[in-house]
Amino acid sequence: MIAPAAEAGWHIRIAAALVLSLIIVANLEGLRYLQFKWQVGIVWCELLFLALAFFNSFGLSYEFIWSRLPFLITQGAFTTIYISVAAIAISFFIALVGALAKLSRNGVAYGISTFYISFFRGTPLLLQVYLIYLGLPQLGFIVDAVPAGIAALSLCYGAYMAEIFRAGIEAIPAGQREAGRALGLRDGIIMRKITLPQAIKIVIPPTGNQFIAMLKDSSLVSVMGVWELMFLARTQGRSEFKHLEMLITAAVVYWLISIVFELIQARIERHYGKSSLR
Repeated sequence: MIAPAAEAGWHIRIAAALVLSLIIVANLEGLRYLQFKWQVGIVWCELLFLALAFFNSFGLSYEFIWSRLPFLITQGAFTTIYISVAAIAISFFIALVGALAKLSRNGVAYGISTFYISFFRGTPLLLQVYLIYLGLPQLGFIVDAVPAGIAALSLCYGAYMAEIFRAGIEAIPAGQREAGRALGLRDGIIMRKITLPQAIKIVIPPTGNQFIAMLKDSSLVSVMGVWELMFLARTQGRSEFKHLEMLITAAVVYWLISIVFELIQARIERHYGKSSLR
């Protein structure tokens, strides 16, 4: 037989589930009568409230979080953004060269680009970080932690972005290149003046996604002792055993940085999409 206390507990849970279901249904029904932008705003506010309530259930020490937050932002977040921006700029150049080499009819260029893309897409980023930071000194090249992290991120994401650039270039109709040749233009000018400007509009959305992914993967450079956001989040909470406070704070900071760059990406996409508007 079920004990009276256990049976009462089940009754309370069933009643709570029913009340919660009614609240959700009423909320969805109410949202149906609002405009799209109000629906989006209210849903965001509701989900944010639920996320904050979930974090608050952990019994976090907010005084500890506020005391460490300025250092996490000025040191950790700044280093994370610096590494990510430098890496995305370098990987953009690497990807363009890699894509053009893979589209080339030169066997040497094609072989080098395909080997590079295959290797850096086929091995873990953490392993690449170790190979550069610990492997190059074996050859006599001493590399500091930050340049090693930037190099690893650039080479890894350059390989992924090379395929994005290649697909964007190949998406431009071949007839436009043929028209350029018919006008007497050289292949280099056709690529620079005709193909690439149109391909940029295609590659910007996936490139922006790669940058946001790189922003999070930059936490892997913490294994080399770089004072980026994740490294500081782990070390700052260690002295007072406030690990959860710092990890949640780091997650929120990463999220806010990603939101900022998502907005920047959206503006860039709108800028390059103006030519498609009729």
